[in-house]
Amino acid sequence: MDYGVREPARLGQTRLPDGRLLGWAEWGPADGAPVLVCPGAATSRRLGFGGDVVDSAGVRLISVDRPGLGASDPAPGRSLTGWARDIRHLVQVRALRAPLAVGFSQGAPFALALAADGLVDAVAVVSGSDELAHPRFTSSLDPQVRDLVDAVASRPEDAEADFARFGSADALWDLIIRTSPEADRTVYSDPVFRRAFRRAMREAFGQGPAGYARDTVLAMGRWPFDPADIAAPVDLWYGQQDTSPTHSPDLGASLSRLLPTSTRHLLPTAAGSLLWTHADDILRTLLSRAR
Repeated sequence: MDYGVREPARLGQTRLPDGRLLGWAEWGPADGAPVLVCPGAATSRRLGFGGDVVDSAGVRLISVDRPGLGASDPAPGRSLTGWARDIRHLVQVRALRAPLAVGFSQGAPFALALAADGLVDAVAVVSGSDELAHPRFTSSLDPQVRDLVDAVASRPEDAEADFARFGSADALWDLIIRTSPEADRTVYSDPVFRRAFRRAMREAFGQGPAGYARDTVLAMGRWPFDPADIAAPVDLWYGQQDTSPTHSPDLGASLSRLLPTSTRHLLPTAAGSLLWTHADDILRTLLSRAR
């Protein structure tokens, strides 16, 4: 099956005001509607999606490496707010008019941070990590995830060091396969997809594990914004077969109630990989939300 994984049409880096470089990859027409992608955990800019539909949909898909991963320079101690500042500069320098955003898995809080900062006109959260440290999940987290969330809350520097010691392309791949249902393993074991996914993970760890570790601390801590203040439309996409312990424990149900302009899509036969199995639906729905 074709899961829409393609080589990027364009690769580049943008220099930020502090001198750091921010790496990005693009697919689709250069004059298409800009859609910023916040990738999942420990994957680089090269793992896109919807490569079979971006041209016909008129989408300029732009995947951006977070600091310390892939082709983006590190920024120790960075925050979700700092990520929004970086992307604001990218949007201005590259003249990205009325951008939209997609946040996959651990990329969800990063995409929502862009919406909270007023940078994007609409967001699609796909198999997204939720605000796991929020009190509404006190009793519903997987016990191991609860321990990690508690560690980030009580001793963030130690937790970040622990994540760095664990983090590697092989360790994360093994964890993904071990915690995925059959519907996801079918996608991840496809030869073309697997090759692209594994390469993106190797690139993400090219500078070492610090970027992944910082991402994980930010994803497992409290968000520096209130979802209720997000005015942009947000589509929440979840597969009912998703078994990831670090995605939303209630598959976006409570997050949808917090977001004032959200629409939740719960797909009965899909799992965590729906970014690649339902790319056309996700992108065309996102485009329909544009102002």
